[in-house]
Amino acid sequence: MSAKLAHTRNIGIMAHIDAGKTTTTERILYYTGENYKLGEVHEGTATMDWMIQEQERGITITSAATTVYWDCRDEKYKINIIDTPGHVDFTVEVERSLRVLDGAVANFCAVGGVEPQSETVWKQADKYKVPRISFVNKMDRAGADFFEVIHQIKDKLGANPVPLQIPIGEEETFTGVVDLISNKAIIWDDDSLGATFTEADVPEDLKEVVNEYRSKLIEGVAEEDEKLFEKFMADRNSITPDEMRTVIRKATIEHRITPVLCGASFKNKGVQPLLDAIVNYLPNPAETESVQGINPRTEAVETRKADPTEPFSALVFKIATDPYVGRLAFVKVYSGTLPAGSYVLNTGTGKKERISRIMQMHANKQNPLTQIEAGDIAALVGFKELRTGDTLCDEKHPIVLESITFPEPVISIAVEPKTQDDVDKLESSLVKLAEEDPTFTVRIDSETGQTVISGMGELHLEIITDRLRREFKIEINKGNPQVAYKEAVVSTIEHREIYKKQHGGRGKFADIQFEIGPADDGIKGLQFINDVKGGNIPKEFIPAIEKGFRIAMQNGVLAGFSLESLKVRLIDGSYHSVDSDSLAFEICARVAFKEAARKGRTVLMEPIMKLEVNVPDEYVGEITSDLNKRRASVEGIEHKNRYQIVKAHVPLAEMFGYVTSLRTITSGRGTSSMEFSRYAELPSALTDEIIYKIKGYLIK
Repeated sequence: MSAKLAHTRNIGIMAHIDAGKTTTTERILYYTGENYKLGEVHEGTATMDWMIQEQERGITITSAATTVYWDCRDEKYKINIIDTPGHVDFTVEVERSLRVLDGAVANFCAVGGVEPQSETVWKQADKYKVPRISFVNKMDRAGADFFEVIHQIKDKLGANPVPLQIPIGEEETFTGVVDLISNKAIIWDDDSLGATFTEADVPEDLKEVVNEYRSKLIEGVAEEDEKLFEKFMADRNSITPDEMRTVIRKATIEHRITPVLCGASFKNKGVQPLLDAIVNYLPNPAETESVQGINPRTEAVETRKADPTEPFSALVFKIATDPYVGRLAFVKVYSGTLPAGSYVLNTGTGKKERISRIMQMHANKQNPLTQIEAGDIAALVGFKELRTGDTLCDEKHPIVLESITFPEPVISIAVEPKTQDDVDKLESSLVKLAEEDPTFTVRIDSETGQTVISGMGELHLEIITDRLRREFKIEINKGNPQVAYKEAVVSTIEHREIYKKQHGGRGKFADIQFEIGPADDGIKGLQFINDVKGGNIPKEFIPAIEKGFRIAMQNGVLAGFSLESLKVRLIDGSYHSVDSDSLAFEICARVAFKEAARKGRTVLMEPIMKLEVNVPDEYVGEITSDLNKRRASVEGIEHKNRYQIVKAHVPLAEMFGYVTSLRTITSGRGTSSMEFSRYAELPSALTDEIIYKIKGYLIK
């Protein structure tokens, strides 16, 4: 393994909204010397929150990448950091970042603990097998409780948290931490903005708790290694700090433990040990599993190791538009080396692309690079056609890496430009935004001719329309938000469709007999089964039939909504030796779907959201009463820090404007968080009303 790979870390900082991710990243930039002064989220000066909307709202909207260098035990390490959003509307940014990261720092608020979006991002990290360390932030806030957060990490996330530090004081008395590995106290100097700190002996009042947790840590380390266990049995204090770090690193990379540190980023405390922990316990690119993919020519599974001498392979995980350099493609290089100006194969399109320039990113600023190697994260410039999830590779050694899956949008609004001159400009601008964000979609309503945009929530679409105004200089009219319903065929129907067209000369003929019904559990999209026997339909026409059904699923028969899943079993059919072709069978399948769906039982499905409401005790009754009026199913109520947490599942259609209602009911003291859970059948009493509204909605 090259020294460069061994000294590289690709990490992300992930958490619930307002847990201090961006503030922590800003402190990292300051202490590594990347920034000469501290950026603050609340002042709109955070380097990583470079979008105007982020600075105004004090939230992260788009994941920003940067590279810093950190000296740890006389060695210099390169750390590529991606600061991800915490708001659930921008969960796509977390999803695609975790897909390419080797490790992650999970930030938790010392007061809020494990919050709903914390659980979501933790599951996403589990999905991509990303090792992580935890940082309990905001130890200076009233109500901070380090040990309660550790309990929640274990209880709610099913993790195995291992404290490596004990806080010295809490709330306004928080001054530093005790490092359990070195058994020393670290006290930060407030006058130097946290840049300097001193080591001291463990405070007397903490010796008992430090001894308890340090003993547990040493015992756990000893149990991991036979030689260390023998050493431990001979002398409990003989295991060295370096031996402890080696074992903790191994257990972290193997997902058996999650080291836990603490601090207060805003008060400049705890960040330097966090940087040391990133280097000490999170893997370098060569220590992660080799990536697997499919050779598109042979269909064989192939492996790529993190090695600069292997054939080149990289995954495009994000497309962005820069006003100065144009379109940027963010990539993670899994193997090989790519010099600037060279050609690569995009196996997503099957076309060659010339990469004219390569940039190392620092938020929205770029530093040019001559080449990138295995383990690097960088941005490419000069390509013609790249999309999120595309694989770039050596033309002689093609490979298709597993792409990234994204949730479907749940809310829509109709938009139109205020002036006729902006019609074409609006269309091209929306295409650019959709390229950047796979959870943002654009369609033209076939009945009204309106442009309908869809996204993950009200805030998501608000940011999109704001970007249209600021970045693309387009003023628009907006319709009211509409829920993105789905349709579902819930009964199994058998149907035969014969498609004939004759216009003199060669005509069109296709005949299919099939069953449609609900897909098997867990299957999304089209579940197509070919049970045609005896060549009654030639094999070359079967893909066209499947394609026809897949296209037909995009427009259901009730109100034109797409179907989330469908099972089609092709039973029989016939063809004409002259008049039958692939197009005839594709059209036949599209017509057949509509006829069959009308014969069977088709229902509307509505998005159901997982909701958590955090309110003082005295408002619980009013909150649950209000939720019942919104067709909510209250799952339970938990007590935490003088507050009650009401957990419920509620239809998205009932939740527009809920934040305002919540503020009114609780006099501004209640907070809520909401994320998509599932689709469920809309009550029949509401179906006709919804269909009428959907088919008739116009921009007011």
